[in-house]
Amino acid sequence: MDEKAWLAAKFEENRGHLRAIAFRMLGSRSEAEDAVQEAWIRLARADASELKNLGGWLTTVVGRVCLDMLRSRKTRREDSLDLETHDRPAGPGAGMDPEHEAELADSVGLALLVVLETLAPDERIAFVLHDMFSVPFEEIAPIVNRSPEAARQLASRGRRRVQGAPKTPEADLGRQREVVQAFLAASREGNFEALLTLLDPDVVLHVDPTALAAAKAREAQGAPHFESQMRGAKTVGETFLGRAQAARPALVDGVVGAAWAPGGQPRAVFAFGIRDGKITSIEVIADPARIAGLKVQMLEG
Repeated sequence: MDEKAWLAAKFEENRGHLRAIAFRMLGSRSEAEDAVQEAWIRLARADASELKNLGGWLTTVVGRVCLDMLRSRKTRREDSLDLETHDRPAGPGAGMDPEHEAELADSVGLALLVVLETLAPDERIAFVLHDMFSVPFEEIAPIVNRSPEAARQLASRGRRRVQGAPKTPEADLGRQREVVQAFLAASREGNFEALLTLLDPDVVLHVDPTALAAAKAREAQGAPHFESQMRGAKTVGETFLGRAQAARPALVDGVVGAAWAPGGQPRAVFAFGIRDGKITSIEVIADPARIAGLKVQMLEG
């Protein structure tokens, strides 16, 4: 086996673990895949003879890529949550295979993702790597360009904020519901101007593969065009014109969203990120396995 083939094989062995780390850092499946792909590009350019600890090297690269993406996102005021559920992934020392670890990363709790979004990029990187993946501070330090002790302090600050984060107040849930109901009404009525008033200028729409396949099948019948990720109020607003006819408000893991649930069984779930009365992200979920992992409670209205 030549050097490039060996590197490719080793990278595939680490892919699931890297995806789990990137997802926790970024909260977005698509951005996590981008970060992992960037790590592969950098590995392909590297001198394999200088890589004494390939797993550690890849973790460092993914950490740096994610840190750059978080800083860029903060500058652009982007909200890139992929809204999913359940417990956090175990660290690499837990003896799990990469596929299992990636599945656990995909099932991260929505509430925790929301809290992680409030951390500064350096705090988030240090907290995720140390507390969730057991990466030593000596390895985290060069990623955040700090000393090991400073990296320890970053993780500690992040930990305190996560542990002390309050639950969503009822008033916030009430406001979320108003926004979601207004969005569904504007969508059903084809009211483009109303949609624009509800959508953040940088709103991001994520559509899972199952939902995307169904949308593509309806395009031939004149339905709006969908992509797996779309950005911007105008694009997202046009996409939802005349849609959501059967969707109704719902609590999705304790956060106001929407669902299409014929016969009371959720078949499609719409998870919203809402900030300052504006919709910053929409995740359309139709994969039955993913929906089964969500706690969906239909609301009247």
